[in-house]
Amino acid sequence: MGRRPARCYRQIKNKPYPKSKYCRGVPDPKIRIYESGAKRAGVDVFPYAVHLVSWEKENVSSEALEAARIAANKYMVTNAGKDSFHLRVRAHPFHVLRINKMLSCAGADRLQTGMRGAFGKPLGTCARVGIGQILLSIRCKDSNGVNAQEALRRAKFKFPGRQKIIVSRNWGFTKFPREDYVQWKKEGRIKPCGIHAQLIDVKGPLTARDPKNIFEHAPMDCKTPIHA
Repeated sequence: MGRRPARCYRQIKNKPYPKSKYCRGVPDPKIRIYESGAKRAGVDVFPYAVHLVSWEKENVSSEALEAARIAANKYMVTNAGKDSFHLRVRAHPFHVLRINKMLSCAGADRLQTGMRGAFGKPLGTCARVGIGQILLSIRCKDSNGVNAQEALRRAKFKFPGRQKIIVSRNWGFTKFPREDYVQWKKEGRIKPCGIHAQLIDVKGPLTARDPKNIFEHAPMDCKTPIHA
């Protein structure tokens, strides 16, 4: 018996049903790789970021996530180069889908029990996404921004419902706006941490701080950046 169409499971109806010691025998999700490209590139290498955002509350199957990842990755490798971007799948398929198998052979009415004991067996997995949730993200250089947007546009066709492509105002995958990041970088307030960055504040004991990281004023006041 093959897979049911994803339209049978698109709506979010019940509680989350994750894999656990009570829910066994769950098939592995189709998507096994969540990051591709230059995933070890530092935070300063790729300043441009664009996101594919879900505009509906729905279930997205692991097969759809894998198909979208392949489509976006293939376009970026072909048009930008395999080390010119970092693609990340942000949705994870933790929700288990069930199916109540029905017999269709001769004499099935003698074997089936109908709606008695209708709790189904695991069929596959999907991700429960909401409105405004990010599905895929790509960071790259500004010169490849158009290619990144086109890659996510092609990935949209693998998902049901509506999605939007939103260009981020932040630096790469960090939470800092680009203008503030550049200014704080000049002031020495940014500490790179892999693909992310840490903002050095004025709090903490002075004995445990590097003399280079001691500043007179805080970088932000009520979430409003203060530049020297």
